[in-house]
Amino acid sequence: MAASFHPFRSEEDKAAFHSFYADRARAWPLPSESRFVDTPSGQTFVRVSGPAAAPPLVLLAGARGTSLMWAPHVASLSRCHRVYALDLITDIGLSTPGREFRKPEDLVRWLNEVFGVLEPDRPLDLMGISYGGWLAALYAFRFPDRVRKAVLLAPGGAVHRLSLAFCLRVALLCIPTPGRTRADRPGTLQRILRWMFADTLRGGEAGRAHVEWMAAQIDAGRFYARSWMMWSTVLGDEEWRRFSVPALLLVGENERIYSPRKVMRRMNRVAPAVRTEIVPGAGHDLMFAKGDLVVEKVQAFLDGDDSLRGQLRLEQVAVP
Repeated sequence: MAASFHPFRSEEDKAAFHSFYADRARAWPLPSESRFVDTPSGQTFVRVSGPAAAPPLVLLAGARGTSLMWAPHVASLSRCHRVYALDLITDIGLSTPGREFRKPEDLVRWLNEVFGVLEPDRPLDLMGISYGGWLAALYAFRFPDRVRKAVLLAPGGAVHRLSLAFCLRVALLCIPTPGRTRADRPGTLQRILRWMFADTLRGGEAGRAHVEWMAAQIDAGRFYARSWMMWSTVLGDEEWRRFSVPALLLVGENERIYSPRKVMRRMNRVAPAVRTEIVPGAGHDLMFAKGDLVVEKVQAFLDGDDSLRGQLRLEQVAVP
């Protein structure tokens, strides 16, 4: 039987994280409903905003992001959508896993359980960033009839293997090394974020605040007893050819986790249902560095004509 403070290290760590989370939740810019959805996979926290009768849009955060990472743009997204922002069940947040998650199919099954509670009778739009973008792609491939449109923002997998430079930096942050103490971790984390979010940092004080926010979110993992997250996978060429959900893929021109141009070339070649575009002046931080532009493109895509579903490519960019 799981301890009362599962999945945290202790009752004290649970209380500390909940205080940290509640403080950050005050930045949510509009009225919202907090829901806990119980399924066989565990308890999932969902923050709900927007008109009840509006088309549903589910938001999947990146690693260590929680539902709160959507706060800067949820007001715009909620004008014409019923927005459900989830805390991933294998990451930090208010969701609590009720079983082991060993393979990607476990995460897809969890999402399907949650969606069956939130919107049992109508298809939904699904948007994910980074790790959440990977999950969105997997779910849309496995359950195309449940997804009207998918938005993949710098997906952390699915479209291309992660770069060696990125993997080495993650390993440096996560794997204990001789002579390195816990006090060294913040400096290592800051260097990695400066490398990944260089475009955001060019935004002055506001940019630095975004990066500090992300650093604090990542460091909140210290309250947890273990990591339940798994490495992302890449969909094969044949899987992308059979991918039938109309999708928008946005990748920053300065992306570090893989080559954006290689991603564009591959998707243009094998994914007829996916519209692709490179976002200028941004990397993996495209929602921080160019958030307003990204939201504008997303809304135009979600509001556009869906009549060509699965028949032809909606648009492609020229990639040298």
